[in-house]
Amino acid sequence: MRTSTERFLTTHTGSLPRPDDLVRAMYAREEGVPVDPQALERRIATAVDEVVKKQVDAGIDIVDDGEMSKPSYATYVKDRLSGFGGSGNTFVYQDLVAFPNLAKRVFGDPGRSRRKTPACNAPIGVRDPEAARRDVEHLKAAMATVRVEDSFLTAASPGVVSLFFRDDHYGSDEAYLAAIAEAMRHEYETIARSGILLQIDCPDLGMGRHIQYADLSLPEFRKKAQLHVEALNDALRNIPSEQLRMHLCWGNYEGPHHCDVPLADVIDIVFRAKPSAIAFEAANPRHAHEWKLFETIKLPEGKRLIPGVIESKSNFVEHPELVAQRIGLYANLVGRENVMAGSDCGYGTWVGQAAVDPDVVWAKMAAMAEGARIASSQFWPK
Repeated sequence: MRTSTERFLTTHTGSLPRPDDLVRAMYAREEGVPVDPQALERRIATAVDEVVKKQVDAGIDIVDDGEMSKPSYATYVKDRLSGFGGSGNTFVYQDLVAFPNLAKRVFGDPGRSRRKTPACNAPIGVRDPEAARRDVEHLKAAMATVRVEDSFLTAASPGVVSLFFRDDHYGSDEAYLAAIAEAMRHEYETIARSGILLQIDCPDLGMGRHIQYADLSLPEFRKKAQLHVEALNDALRNIPSEQLRMHLCWGNYEGPHHCDVPLADVIDIVFRAKPSAIAFEAANPRHAHEWKLFETIKLPEGKRLIPGVIESKSNFVEHPELVAQRIGLYANLVGRENVMAGSDCGYGTWVGQAAVDPDVVWAKMAAMAEGARIASSQFWPK
């Protein structure tokens, strides 16, 4: 994990807007319409090249492939692993129960409404061992044409896979998580061996509280979250912590979020995960206040924070001065060298998701980069 001793670096969560023609092709593939796999792979490669250049132009230091090859950050695993052939899962978002009209709008999102979440109904294995390697090759090819600080690729955590894909085979959370972890280890290690940073997406540690485990007490949920972290750490056992970062999320949808578990109730469990850096929501109205937690919680040795300083569900372009203030809040509490600027969540969580206009996404990224420059001038005066 690259750190800087002279300025605040910028990154983001992972998913970015996809080109319209790629969206149409991905929709077709999800719906079972025949798609030329070689033509699709070529278009993914060019889309990665395009999105890397856009990140660099916006001033982002640590870039990724925008998740161009994936229908979503989590449900893509059904295409790479075997064992998922059961009936589709259904989801109840606890915070939306009292707002049925809003729930219709959330679940009617063009991307979310098309997601496929077949239950696990057979032993899990690696079905497409070359998929992660293709992601690596596409990103490295794009990186060869630009100058950036570093790059990362995202992968679903065992816990978030268990959230989206119901278990109809293993019979216990422990056995199911262990099987997912062992299967996902191939993807994790493929990315790590390439020298690219690996980001593990862990919304199960936040969003899981009001979806997967909404019927549990907080102590019971914490036991489940700890189980998820243990499975994750086992899957990452061969990867150095410095090559890992994780993303904590409460769900990238425009809802009330009043049922979100507070960061204070899970931060100790999050710190037990192996990744050295933690990206988390810190800009949206439900979580922007939680910087105060670090007035009383000490950042463990070797850990770094990537707070979201721009929202992922709003078309407001944050003022660079506000971005600088948000960066400064964390830098003052945990040390400037332990903070990197990021986004709350992704801007293309599902193929076709368009909560933020694609052109606005790049304006927000540029505002983050400018805010990081302002904050850097304040914390590293010449």
